[in-house]
Amino acid sequence: MDFYLKDDFIKLGQLLKAASLVENGADAKFEIQEGKVKVNGEVETQRGKKLYKGDKVFYKGTEVTINKI
Repeated sequence: MDFYLKDDFIKLGQLLKAASLVENGADAKFEIQEGKVKVNGEVETQRGKKLYKGDKVFYKGTEVTINKI
């Protein structure tokens, strides 16, 4: 799945919501804190992690590639 940035970056928690991978911010927070999300192949536990063009997020069998509009 491709996700297109409007700005220079998006935070990890916001991405999970924007890509409809979780229903709300609370769900994103818990999933990230529980180590269920990987960024560029590494487990990421900071929901405020900034994602830029080229980053890849893995969550429950879905890979999201960050692109710039």
